[in-house]
Amino acid sequence: MDVYKIKGGKPLRGKIKVSGAKNSAVALIPASILASSPVTIEGLPEISDVFTLQTLLEDIGGQVEFSGGKMVIDPREMVAMPMPNGNVKKLRASYYLMGAMLGRFKHAAIGLPGGCHLGPRPIDQHIKGFEALGAKVTNEHGAIYLRADELRGAKIYLDVVSVGATINIMLAAVLAKGRTVIENAAKEPEIIDVATLLSNMGAKIKGAGTNVIRIDGVEQLNGTKHTIIPDRIEAGTFMIMAAAAGDGITIDNVIPLHVEALTAKLREMGVEVEEGEEQIFIPKTEKLQAVDVKTLVYPGFPTDLQQPFSVLLTQAAGSSVVTDTIYSARFKQIDELRRMNADSRVEGQSVILSGPTKLEAATVRASDLRAGAALVIAGLVANGETEIQEIQHIERGYGSLIEKLQGIGADIWKETVPEEAVVKE
Repeated sequence: MDVYKIKGGKPLRGKIKVSGAKNSAVALIPASILASSPVTIEGLPEISDVFTLQTLLEDIGGQVEFSGGKMVIDPREMVAMPMPNGNVKKLRASYYLMGAMLGRFKHAAIGLPGGCHLGPRPIDQHIKGFEALGAKVTNEHGAIYLRADELRGAKIYLDVVSVGATINIMLAAVLAKGRTVIENAAKEPEIIDVATLLSNMGAKIKGAGTNVIRIDGVEQLNGTKHTIIPDRIEAGTFMIMAAAAGDGITIDNVIPLHVEALTAKLREMGVEVEEGEEQIFIPKTEKLQAVDVKTLVYPGFPTDLQQPFSVLLTQAAGSSVVTDTIYSARFKQIDELRRMNADSRVEGQSVILSGPTKLEAATVRASDLRAGAALVIAGLVANGETEIQEIQHIERGYGSLIEKLQGIGADIWKETVPEEAVVKE
């Protein structure tokens, strides 16, 4: 079993570069299914979710070349092959295959998605959208079957603001007949990124990034070249790390507008944040003040940064309350932080953290992607040698993390340990 080991307490300084956005990549790659000629996507992160999607596209007949962050996808020989199990269950965003395959082939069979276990994350809003467009949707033996004679534009109001449903309906609607209007749409930058790719392919989309998106269906989409946006969650993770353990860190390849909610909270805590056009510099922070945080849909504070931010709050003077309004079960990092001497407790949808606390090294396990990122930051802060298990969760979303952190002075490495050393829940 592979683990990360970290000797904490080392001052981190220098420049660290942000990769392309994971949450864009997992939608951009399936979107290529809709094209009638090759699609090139540049700047992709080299993470396991991207490699899994490459395999899935190859499974349905796509020709895919991927190296150095550049993926060239030839979708011309793709077929609507059922994908009920296997790699589909390795990632949550496999559901984007539903919208893309329904849009192109008018039918699809996709296994229920996997990914991190963060409590209920239903796809009912996706299904509502597909049915409004004219698809019949059934659940057969644990897989979602979508069938349509044709897709026709419709007005769709999302009962819950959902990034996944917004993108999935866009994918299904771009080749439908007539106009589709998505109301109460999510506004995340990743949605704009996907809409930009689709528009460059020939789709007619207006309003991406607002709460109303209008799509006029077209007959055909063509291949194009697209460069992905930087990963705002990775950027935020590095910003939090710089505030917790940095001695002057520049975060490169970041769009400051995309991390405004985090920047505001860091400044409220007493952290200096110096913004450039594509860089953010965070000098050494001497004293942190406790703050309260509530996660909200974009442009609010991201749920994906709640877990790493909770580590920073263990180093702040006073008592902080973090409330997650998006995923109520997303506090699995707290039990692990307690192993490291954190003064924290979960109460309903909130966690209460008191500090500053001297974190101590321990053997901990990453229950999900962002909990894993939180434990990496905790290990960098803690006194002694921390071992993080279940690192496959971390590698779903952070590419070349060891090399990036070593580049700014972190004492971190990957090691293989016996299976019997696994920490039990």
